[in-house]
Amino acid sequence: MLLNAHNHLKSITTDHLQQWLTATQLQAQSGKLPTYIPVLSQIQPDLLAVTIQTNSSSSVELGDVAKPFVLMSLIKPFLLLFLLVRVGHEAVFSRVGITPSDQSFHSIAQLSSDRGRPRNPMINSGAIFLASLLPGNSPTSRCESLRYWLNQSAGCNLILDEEMLSSVRSLGNETNRSIANLLKCAGYLDDIDLVIETYNQICCLSGTVVDLARLGLLIALPHPIISFQDQHIVNSLMMTCGLYESSSEYAMRIGLPIKSGVSGGLIAIVPKAGAIAIYSPAIDETGNSVGGLFLLEQLVHVHKLSLFQTG
Repeated sequence: MLLNAHNHLKSITTDHLQQWLTATQLQAQSGKLPTYIPVLSQIQPDLLAVTIQTNSSSSVELGDVAKPFVLMSLIKPFLLLFLLVRVGHEAVFSRVGITPSDQSFHSIAQLSSDRGRPRNPMINSGAIFLASLLPGNSPTSRCESLRYWLNQSAGCNLILDEEMLSSVRSLGNETNRSIANLLKCAGYLDDIDLVIETYNQICCLSGTVVDLARLGLLIALPHPIISFQDQHIVNSLMMTCGLYESSSEYAMRIGLPIKSGVSGGLIAIVPKAGAIAIYSPAIDETGNSVGGLFLLEQLVHVHKLSLFQTG
């Protein structure tokens, strides 16, 4: 199957993508821009970009591929990957679970019922705790350590979007601060302000779909400094948790590891074959890109990319 998936992914052309462009943009109209982050609410809603990357020098691209966007929750699998490489499995999973969430990505009620233990690294509580493990004495140095490692390892060009960071800071972060308070009461955090600002900064790292697809290759293809086991862990958690409470639905409908962000970005991994990155800003109530999931589902079905494809 893996060889077939590789051949199928490589066979996709710009013309194939173009066939779905209008339908994807129409589908995206049923979504909405997030209104709780002022700058995100002002993004042009009909933007659409897709990149399919099969190795570091081979890609197929269509749409607004030069348009940068903030990663938001798309940073979570790569934060996890960095820490698996840097501090190891025990340091991560002694404090963060691997159980799918049945509530929203920022649910305080779920964290409270779990007695302050983050359910998985793909929701805010898990990522906020993982942000506390980043090396550095300040939020800026911690964010920079992650940014530098990702850019060097993936050959991408992530930058910190200062305008978006200011917009996020203007919100007060009451929900994430409540999550951090619960984590502190459970013995998982020490300095709440340090961790919240670190988390804000890493979520405001920005790039294009090309950058995002290159990040995807870190967990899609063999890499000299990343073990297959670490790739397997991240992909597995993306499959079961990457789309929050919709994860099981899309594991069945699409059958690939996927992660979304409320900025409208989407990354899907075809293991041993490559990565598909899509940017379509309008999201559904769960926080997933409407156009992105529609386009991805069409590509997977037509080109037989699902992990569970038998033919």
